Amino acid sequence: MLTGTCHCGAAAWTLIGDPGSITACNCTLCHRYGALWAYDFEGERISVEGPTSRFCRVGKKDPALEILFCPTCGGVLAWRGLRLEPDGRRRMAVNLRLAPFEMVADLPIDHFDGLDSFEDLPADGCKVRDLWA
Repeated sequence: MLTGTCHCGAAAWTLIGDPGSITACNCTLCHRYGALWAYDFEGERISVEGPTSRFCRVGKKDPALEILFCPTCGGVLAWRGLRLEPDGRRRMAVNLRLAPFEMVADLPIDHFDGLDSFEDLPADGCKVRDLWA
């Protein structure tokens, strides 16, 4: 089980089980937030506790996700899909940068081009520790 908390400790997330590889995305939001994402579904292996505020991209007619952040310190906790999957589940991702370093340092990172091609980029063997060094 992994946990992460915002800077002030008012809000937190929990991810049960193996987080798998972590995603570093270069879209305009993820690039600015510096987030590293681990995925699952709301109410399954991921839970968020404490107060959160939500942000959807400005100018999008039909946004696909919202960003959850702490209303006190502004820490980016997670994103939450705004559309249900065909099986009725809701996709979520938690920001691994809020977890203790020693718990996530050796997790592999997948790079995703959310800015241009919207495709996975070639694997480079990078781990979380390489981005925190």
